[in-house]
Amino acid sequence: MQTRTREATRTITLQVNGVEYTNTIPVRKTLVDFLREDLSLTGSHVGCEHGVCGACNVLLDGQVVRSCIMFAVQADGHQITTIEGLGTVNNLHVLQKAFWDNHGMQCGYCTPGMIIAAYDLLKNSATPSEEEIREAIGGNLCRCTGYMQIVEAIQDAAGRLAQLKRPLTP
Repeated sequence: MQTRTREATRTITLQVNGVEYTNTIPVRKTLVDFLREDLSLTGSHVGCEHGVCGACNVLLDGQVVRSCIMFAVQADGHQITTIEGLGTVNNLHVLQKAFWDNHGMQCGYCTPGMIIAAYDLLKNSATPSEEEIREAIGGNLCRCTGYMQIVEAIQDAAGRLAQLKRPLTP
């Protein structure tokens, strides 16, 4: 006779895109699965599930993390920003608009992770060089674009932010 052990759970409280959530979840649930399955925030994509492709990038207390290799319980008490937290369909974030206008996506699978990586770059460097941009998105894999339009989109976003004379904010 096979006995089944009960999966360990823990109650966590965290803020996602400015909204506080308290959920009881399995301790081994990844952050990306928590965001997608428990909160229905499907903008962060599951790609490699090994922290290599960057499709699952989110901001944890303002720092880029790979949500596929982080347990949701590790985010307890922290602030998470996903792609949904940057802008809306009717009010795109400057980065989202620049990606749209510069065709910085094709299939779009890597786009949320690319935008989160670009956001992290632009909050620390208002006028990054092409080399700095390529370095910042170097941990994000795209199989469609060849990266040039992504680089151009990030350069465009930096220019738009400079024109607006305002800091980068979600």
